[in-house]
Amino acid sequence: MQAFRTILGVSNMLAYLSMMAPRLLELWRVLKPTGSLYLHCDPTASHYLKIMLDSVFDPENFRNEIIWRRTGSNNSAKRFGPVHQTILFYGKSKKANFYNPKGPYTKHYVEESFDQEDARGRYQRVALTGPGTRKGESGMPWRGYNPTDVGRHWQPAAYLYSKYSELTGQDLAQWPLLERLDKLDEVGLIHWPKKADSVPRYKFYIHDAPGVPLQDMWGFQPGTEGCVYGRPEEGIDQDVKWLSVKDSERLGYPTQKPEGLLRRIIKASTQKGDVVLDPFCGCGTSIAVAHSLDRRWIGIDVTYLATHLIKSRLRDAFAGTAEFKVVGEPTTIEEAVELGRTDPYQFQFWALGLVGARSTEEKKGADKGLDGRLYFHETPTGPTKQIIFSVKAGKVQPQHVRDLRGVIDREKAQIGVLISLQPPTKPMKSEAASSGFYESGWGNYPRLQLITVEELLNGKRIEMPAAAHTNATFR
Repeated sequence: MQAFRTILGVSNMLAYLSMMAPRLLELWRVLKPTGSLYLHCDPTASHYLKIMLDSVFDPENFRNEIIWRRTGSNNSAKRFGPVHQTILFYGKSKKANFYNPKGPYTKHYVEESFDQEDARGRYQRVALTGPGTRKGESGMPWRGYNPTDVGRHWQPAAYLYSKYSELTGQDLAQWPLLERLDKLDEVGLIHWPKKADSVPRYKFYIHDAPGVPLQDMWGFQPGTEGCVYGRPEEGIDQDVKWLSVKDSERLGYPTQKPEGLLRRIIKASTQKGDVVLDPFCGCGTSIAVAHSLDRRWIGIDVTYLATHLIKSRLRDAFAGTAEFKVVGEPTTIEEAVELGRTDPYQFQFWALGLVGARSTEEKKGADKGLDGRLYFHETPTGPTKQIIFSVKAGKVQPQHVRDLRGVIDREKAQIGVLISLQPPTKPMKSEAASSGFYESGWGNYPRLQLITVEELLNGKRIEMPAAAHTNATFR
């Protein structure tokens, strides 16, 4: 860090590195000897972070600098388009686990190598013989072909034993060697060339192929679409691709990663039951993927926006089956009052999380009377409608209700909700009641609702169409 200060001076980069240094030391401390760390960064910081990681983890525990193509193109007038970011991969020790994940074959490779096809699919022709002559049965002629003549012997691959068992339920090894070749031919696993003097070979099918070992450059490869890549049970993923503006995964979080990227990393270094820790978990992609892969997980983030988004994502993705505990959020009215006093901005995010709404703000500033939105559908194919929210951590008064009514009209919203720490006054309640009702097929609901944080903590909910069936805020 002293060297960085000499090189960089007092700068934003030095501030970032000063923030990262103690965190990397703590991550090294909690990692098991079999654990690994993957650090994602952009090229402006990757070289500084690698020096820092070398000092924390030891250079011999460096595994890869992975280049991830994070976008299709990026126009830049004075340089080549910056389309990649970096993932630095370190093991805690030489014992760090690595499960050698496989990736897809390119379309060109499949068409060139798996150039034959039968009713079972595409296959390539592979030698039934091994080098060297033998005097036993493996050196005898079979079906007019004598391997000894060319200095070889019969040697069926281990693949054929498992494939034969898969097709017949029988053990190929129970027969003498030449009878094994007959059995393989009976079930169609022998390829016979058109020329009579050509060598018989066995059929290796594309759907049995394990895939190609992954390299250290990740990104969408043109030509990989539409192919069968390997054994489905091995979880071979389509090559990692960036999120486009139309991807259903997108949650509007600025640094969101595609699930395929995290799936690849988690599979490479963990197995079912292992623990995945993401200390900058953002919108929770790593957590959601870890949960789907039957890993245990811990996520940490500094904002209530992130924790709220993650909770909603887990509940939506796993239909209420994801069990988790949140540590650090207010659970009592006293803790809520303290948060409202010390950080009104985070209090706003937290309060919106209590009702399943999303913040309308990405940066601090004037909110124009609108702090959050909750979208819903009254029917699965019906138009999207909305509830808008105003959050107040301080003293409330009737003018706040009148302002919210104006925002409802301006935004053409169906319902408006004022969430406050302090209880509403009688004039506020009268003002809200004069706003009337929103009429829907699910019933009639107050058009302007007042609700306190204490009521929300005690289980009270917004009056609205059945959220379990109609809430579309995050989707």
